[in-house]
Amino acid sequence: MNQLSKSKEAALSRLKRNTFSSEELWLKIRKRDKVALGQAISILESQSENHLSIAEELLQFATQHLNEKCLKIGITGVPGVGKSTFINAYTQLLVQKSLSVAILAVDPSSQQSGGSILGDKTRMKDIFYHPEVFIRPSPSGNQLGGVANKTREVILLCEAAGFDRILVETVGVGQSETIVHQMTDLFLLLMLPGAGDELQGIKRGIMELADILVVHKADGENAKKAKIAAIDYKRALHLFSPSENGWTPCVLIASSEPPIGIDKIHEKIESYFLHTNSNGSLSEKRKREWSQWFEESLEHQLLQFIRMDKSVFDFYEMMKSEVALRKISPHIAAKRIIESLYLNVKR
Repeated sequence: MNQLSKSKEAALSRLKRNTFSSEELWLKIRKRDKVALGQAISILESQSENHLSIAEELLQFATQHLNEKCLKIGITGVPGVGKSTFINAYTQLLVQKSLSVAILAVDPSSQQSGGSILGDKTRMKDIFYHPEVFIRPSPSGNQLGGVANKTREVILLCEAAGFDRILVETVGVGQSETIVHQMTDLFLLLMLPGAGDELQGIKRGIMELADILVVHKADGENAKKAKIAAIDYKRALHLFSPSENGWTPCVLIASSEPPIGIDKIHEKIESYFLHTNSNGSLSEKRKREWSQWFEESLEHQLLQFIRMDKSVFDFYEMMKSEVALRKISPHIAAKRIIESLYLNVKR
């Protein structure tokens, strides 16, 4: 059994030993009790039927106590760009300004063993035990986009707990990075110094999503390379269509060890929220996020419903096999399953 599996088993074992109601747990979360928040997240991530109703109640409580002043920031970049060290430096600045921070650090999981590094205690050593900081490392598993399966739900709980800032660190630039963009208010992309051929390797779609692009590790010998890279990125951003919210994406240069330019990044982030709050675009983006979440939840629960009904599930498996053999198109197969499901409900 790997370290991650042991940790999850130990957490679930503690939950089984502790009997508590969702109301009791919720009251502790509202007081920003980090132990209670950790327990609640373990319940959300649990596959146990016993935890399902508690999880649903906690999410409903959280939905009724949204913190509109909480700002959610997605932080991504290529592996090795220094996302965790940047978050370590940026969070130190935030707590100095009397702001509380929740960090959802998603670690890369092995596709074969399911193991995860979970090394945030080392990478974020300066903030790991800070009373105003909550860090939740979660394995990404097989989830696309560099986020864990329950990231949206965890964000909601952290928001309801009253944190001022929520930082979502992703595994790295992947094929579904738009997921991060959908569930956060601001999307920050970290890049390494030295554009050139590297610039050609960046997916246009990911750069188009970025509200702020930071050329990171711009210290020492990299300082000159960083300036050249920043100029190239600025030129590239000018080729993209203007954003709907009226914000002009910017390119900044920074280093986390030693901290250089972190204060300027903070100023730009605050300017972004001031801008999007004043023109109403932040509110509209959050409404779209919730609509997207609803649609994804509906699709997921429909699949769960199909799997629970044996006759429909058998038909689903048959259609799935025929699609794999290209005997039927995926569209028609899906339509037939819905028709079968509708007939079952009518009976």
